[in-house]
Amino acid sequence: MYRLFSIPRLWNTISRTSCHPLSLPKSRNFASVEGDVQVEDFGDYSIILPDEPFVFGTDHISPRNVPKHIVKPAYANRPGGAVSPQLPTRDSGKILLGTDEEKRLRAAASLAGQVRNFAGSLVKVGTTTNSVDQAVHEFITKHSAYPSPLNYSGFPRSICTSVNNILVHGIPDKRPLENGDIINIDITVYLNGFHGDTSQTFLVGNVDESGKELVSLTNIALRSAIRACGPGKPFKLIGKAIDEVIGTKNYCVSSQFTGHGIGRVFHSSPWIMHHVNDEPGTMEPGHCFTIEPVIIQGSNPRGWIFPDGWTASTENCARSAQAEHMVLITETGAEVLTE
Repeated sequence: MYRLFSIPRLWNTISRTSCHPLSLPKSRNFASVEGDVQVEDFGDYSIILPDEPFVFGTDHISPRNVPKHIVKPAYANRPGGAVSPQLPTRDSGKILLGTDEEKRLRAAASLAGQVRNFAGSLVKVGTTTNSVDQAVHEFITKHSAYPSPLNYSGFPRSICTSVNNILVHGIPDKRPLENGDIINIDITVYLNGFHGDTSQTFLVGNVDESGKELVSLTNIALRSAIRACGPGKPFKLIGKAIDEVIGTKNYCVSSQFTGHGIGRVFHSSPWIMHHVNDEPGTMEPGHCFTIEPVIIQGSNPRGWIFPDGWTASTENCARSAQAEHMVLITETGAEVLTE
């Protein structure tokens, strides 16, 4: 995923939205009238906004320690987690099937799935996302792996935790999870030279029907997108399949964040668009990539970035949900590696 907004744009964006952090209370019922404009009722939930006074960047957050014996990706040891640019090639995002490379990729993906399930077991009312991050960090390192988000371009934590109206890249913090929240936990591990990446949106306590429907629809959209994959198929079928699931329902998909090729490199081509598009490219045996649609309540797909430079909220504070799997294109079909 890419951060598409710079911090200066934040102020231009929030001045136009009903989710203005200077004026919107952190109420549970998101329905109001602004002038002559009726704001949609998206259900019963708490709105996540940046803490005040605003703190820019993440320098105030201390990263967790990683045991010295853990093999780290190159960016982990660079100042600010600088990521080397990857020059695009025809075989970007591809691995050699039937080799040790494939075995190691599968092992990383399998561990990521285990970590996702472990993280989901920690989701309870009153638990803080910071405590989930700590437990997951320890789980990953005990399995001799590195938590890939840690110090990636300066990201300060080991997982992303995106609650309610947060689209992606939420930074774990001290806020306790509340009854009725939904939370996406995004997991990536680096094991034996390969990354494994997956996420799921979990229900916290008793979630209202609108929230349950959103999470269910997101997983249906992901499964539909996976069924559109196979050797010789255009990448654009993924966005088409997701759009057909959403149909005429009162939901939209974010076009600001994409899936990506994955393997030795955390993010590479092919870039996977989740909305209807006409991008070129065909799936070939050996392509490995993530599909990770962000589905949003209502018809506004836009987002804005918190002062921390990472956390992305829906523009109008509607809820969003995300689900993610790694898909490997084989000679005969497509296989999900992160079940």
